[in-house]
Amino acid sequence: MGMSIPACELKASFTVEVERRLGQRISECYQCGKCTAGCPVCVEMDFPPHQIVRGVQLGMEDVVLGSRTIWLCASCETCSARCPQDVEIAGLMDVLRHMALAKGVKSPEPDIPRFHRIFLSSLRRHGRIFEVGLMVARNMRSGHFFKDVLLAPAMVLKGKLTPFPPRTRDRRELRRIFKKARHADRGSE
Repeated sequence: MGMSIPACELKASFTVEVERRLGQRISECYQCGKCTAGCPVCVEMDFPPHQIVRGVQLGMEDVVLGSRTIWLCASCETCSARCPQDVEIAGLMDVLRHMALAKGVKSPEPDIPRFHRIFLSSLRRHGRIFEVGLMVARNMRSGHFFKDVLLAPAMVLKGKLTPFPPRTRDRRELRRIFKKARHADRGSE
């Protein structure tokens, strides 16, 4: 199956910056395709993982940062585990998402960055994920007010959802972790 890659400006500085942020040389990838073969969400991506890696190698900043792939990556790390060259492809996808956000590139999948923000907000607030609050916030912010609402009663009865948020014991440590992460994120821009 052939895919056409749009023409774009090639930027060697993009490759250098991605490698600096990732802490790894992307040139180690020799395009065996094992990452793509093992990816559980590859069928939904506009470019399979190995093509994103090739795009980074070539300096195709606009194509890579504008792709759906970097947002659809589930960070399951199957790709990284399968890579014979130990390229951290899941980490690469994280780096690319951060770079896209920092450059103001709009995600072609707006629900995904929104979900990331909601997820982190729940984690920051409770120290653990509060699924009910997460679902409600996602539905409210996406405009899908009643999405999956009929699943909730059965999940509550099975003990899969609790009506009250969990709390972590060491709130101070949690705040320290988020502060450190925020500081590290600013330093990588």
